[in-house]
Amino acid sequence: MAHRAPPLSRRLLLHGLLSVAAMAVLPPLAVPASSPLTRRLSGTDVHLPRVGLGSWITFNVGSDPVLLEECTAVMAAFFTAGGRLIDSSPMYGSSQATIGHGLAALDAMDRVYAADKVWTTSPAEGPAQIEASRREWGVPRFDLLQVHNLLAWERHLETLQAMKASGEVRHLGITTSHGRRHDRMEHIMRHAPLDFVQLTYNIVDREAERRLLPLARERGIGVIANRPFQQKRLIRRLADKPLPPWSGEIGATSWAQFILKFIISHPAVTCAIPATTRVDHVRENLATASDPLPDHGQRRRMAEYVRSL
Repeated sequence: MAHRAPPLSRRLLLHGLLSVAAMAVLPPLAVPASSPLTRRLSGTDVHLPRVGLGSWITFNVGSDPVLLEECTAVMAAFFTAGGRLIDSSPMYGSSQATIGHGLAALDAMDRVYAADKVWTTSPAEGPAQIEASRREWGVPRFDLLQVHNLLAWERHLETLQAMKASGEVRHLGITTSHGRRHDRMEHIMRHAPLDFVQLTYNIVDREAERRLLPLARERGIGVIANRPFQQKRLIRRLADKPLPPWSGEIGATSWAQFILKFIISHPAVTCAIPATTRVDHVRENLATASDPLPDHGQRRRMAEYVRSL
């Protein structure tokens, strides 16, 4: 289902115009001064930064030129800070075209790890949908294709396995969200050859810790954590609460960094994919992928503190 781009407000228009102005003076993309921490995908030479970029809602801006350039500015900041993995889906309205616009404007095809999904009840329509998505992105091939929310997963996985065998995609996976379908996902993880799973995981949504994260680590499956901020609800809930006085010990200066540090420090998590429309937020998010990261005892303390608020 496509989602309509939000109407322009005066505040949003001003913010977008400022983004356009920033893009006009944006220097060419350069290698970041300090690279973010990465995780290696098991059995490969692929190392991915522990913070990626989601596109659900935030990049669904239609053809509005102001909002397109705002998203391009976010992508520029993401790549300049060392980011690589961008995730989208044909379910996300115009988000794929927005990403394609940004990649072309920034000449960043060689900087992105392109992650997308197949999302149709008809397995026969899967290849055509994937090709349409690829054209929207403008990439020669996807790095990762995932079966979105396990929709018709058996047949779609057959398609993705054939594509991987022929070199049309590098990696394949499955996704779920909102903490749903964990029994089915566990079954697939045990029996299908997967490179990635994508699931909901954050400091309060921790159901995946019971079975899925240990299983992913056992089987060498990469994990992408979606909904890290519960679509901003978690950030809003904590906004008027103080960070603990010991947050500096883990290098967190905001609630967003506190939450992301918790997620990406789990030994099974490859990366988290927060979405944003703001350059300052994407820089703040990428800065999270740096030492120090919390150890097991600190992670327990973090979760207990948030639970107490």
